[in-house]
Amino acid sequence: MADHSPTGPVELGAKMDYAEHDRTYTGFLMLAKYGSLFCAAVLLAMAFGFFAGGFFSGFVLFVLILAVGAFILR
Repeated sequence: MADHSPTGPVELGAKMDYAEHDRTYTGFLMLAKYGSLFCAAVLLAMAFGFFAGGFFSGFVLFVLILAVGAFILR
């Protein structure tokens, strides 16, 4: 037989899993924060390595930016 349990929006009686919503939102925020940090660190390190230093100095700056940024964002 057909299942007649409510599956629509909460206004119609469907049950919501709020713990899963909170975990998903927290995961999205972490991905957005640390993804933005990673992109900014890559761009700054590449610019520094190209204009001022070389590969090694750019890599050191990249690691330094990631470490300081992770400390600030936690």
